[in-house]
Amino acid sequence: MAAITAKDVAALRAKTGVGMMECKKALVEAEGDMEKALKVLRERGLAVAAKKESRIAAEGVVDILKEGNATAMIEVNSETDFVAKNASFKDFVKGLLRTIIAVRPADVDALMACAFDGSDVTVDAKLSEMRFTIGEKISIRRFELREGYTGTYVHHDSSTAVVVVLDTTAEAAADAEFAVLAKNIALQIAGNTPAPSYVTRDQVPAAVLEEEKNIQVAALKNDPKNANKPTNILEKIVLGRMGKFYENVCLVDQAYILDDELTVQKYIDSVAKKIGAPVTVKGFLLYNKGEGLEKREDNFADEIAKLTQK
Repeated sequence: MAAITAKDVAALRAKTGVGMMECKKALVEAEGDMEKALKVLRERGLAVAAKKESRIAAEGVVDILKEGNATAMIEVNSETDFVAKNASFKDFVKGLLRTIIAVRPADVDALMACAFDGSDVTVDAKLSEMRFTIGEKISIRRFELREGYTGTYVHHDSSTAVVVVLDTTAEAAADAEFAVLAKNIALQIAGNTPAPSYVTRDQVPAAVLEEEKNIQVAALKNDPKNANKPTNILEKIVLGRMGKFYENVCLVDQAYILDDELTVQKYIDSVAKKIGAPVTVKGFLLYNKGEGLEKREDNFADEIAKLTQK
């Protein structure tokens, strides 16, 4: 049997971040071969990951990376907020973003089969390694990649991220005023309540408009002052009120959060005039961490009771 030195164990720990005892066990099993030991740890990571698959992972981060004309946004979930602050977890997320920009996979399944950023292991294998190292369920939930002129915003706690895609001329895009505009529009989407669902009125589906009108008509009928009015009259009243609906759901109709005397469209128009070129918002992406996921509920009383019984 090959002699396993403390230096060997430390070297394996430095490569993987796995605990000293696990590293020693892997080296013993691999008879001192570092590459085999790495494989052993990854294989154990797969086993650990399988055990963790039923756990709830709704914490984590949303993050963005821009390289040239490519902008990638991702959500990676963990079980606890504590792990989301871990430096190696953050580095893993940045590596995923670099991989997405470099390889441009079609979806999460395709991403899992890609070689992880600057390595010869797949994203799937790296994810298993991270699960084993950190000791929590970690999952890559979703990502998006956009080309062109973009503005981005990531909230300080990595809970919200926005990418807004804009159209203008190359000369205007190089102007500092345009960069400020792009950032401010991303901030608008992240910070406004409610967040917009569409860019312009013509993007709102007919079915959504019809449902809103029906809700408004029903509300008017429930008002004693309007209860006896004919439906066609109520519909005309509703049409007059639809402006407020558009202000809620359409980005360009919203009040600009940094100057509520302007709409977003008027703000865009004012900047376009300064830089001498038209500017339009082509679309946007908004990620809120854990949105729609089941949340983990910790019972701290039970945890304390368990600790005091040991």
